[in-house]
Amino acid sequence: MATVSRFERRSRLVTLLLYCGLAAGLVFACFPIVWMFFTSLKSNTEIFALPPRILPKVFTFEAYASIFSDTAKLRFFLNSYLVAGVVTLLTVVVALLAAYAFSRYEFRLKKPFNLLVISTQTVPPITLLIPYFGMVVAFGIFDTYYALILTYMVFTLPYAILLMTGYLNTLPKDLDEAVLVDGGTSWTALWRVIVPLSVPGIVATAVYTFLLAWNEFLFALTLTKSMDMRTVPIGISLLMGQHAFEWNEMMAMSVLGSLPLLILYLIAQRYFLVGMTAGSMKG
Repeated sequence: MATVSRFERRSRLVTLLLYCGLAAGLVFACFPIVWMFFTSLKSNTEIFALPPRILPKVFTFEAYASIFSDTAKLRFFLNSYLVAGVVTLLTVVVALLAAYAFSRYEFRLKKPFNLLVISTQTVPPITLLIPYFGMVVAFGIFDTYYALILTYMVFTLPYAILLMTGYLNTLPKDLDEAVLVDGGTSWTALWRVIVPLSVPGIVATAVYTFLLAWNEFLFALTLTKSMDMRTVPIGISLLMGQHAFEWNEMMAMSVLGSLPLLILYLIAQRYFLVGMTAGSMKG
């Protein structure tokens, strides 16, 4: 009995320490978000008041009013939605078709193509900045949506193909064979059977792609120059002037820029976790 009692006390202590560690991690992760939100509701004067306060003395929405009344800042959001949305749609479609081929067919160059897709993940994007800039200028698409969309797809497609291939590998090939026996084609099997069963993998790929395209900064800064083509990350950086920072507007734009990602993840959370897990296990 003494041994059992000692074991129970040790187990409770371990559980308590585990929960304390999780609580500390939660506070550490959430505090910047809470600080960002409440800072967006302060005036610039109160932001620098000492001692610093988390909650503002006077809640003000002047930063949000400034954003919504400025067409240039709203254009940042329009550009981000457009670029991220198109990149996500095209990446999911191309990755699904490529993954179906890798998962269901055997062909001569399958292993070299697989190796090529995997090897692209080892190349740091910044090393491609100057070559991409030269190509974009040579093709005459500098400072256009085409430059951002095509460039982003280069970075989103390899991992999206790997993720979708991993998920399709979890689906038995008997499903395709059953469709073919019934007189269907590979296209019928793909769109009528595989796609409905691959919703978690498709959602995981879409969420990953949207996150990457929405948050990308370096290439958006390099491949565009006009205010009409800037995205949200660039718009936030433009609020940092040479002599003054618009901290409340920066925080407000950061809050507004984070909302689509938060809403997207909350909506797709169940599918996202299943898709990422299956894709990683079978990749």
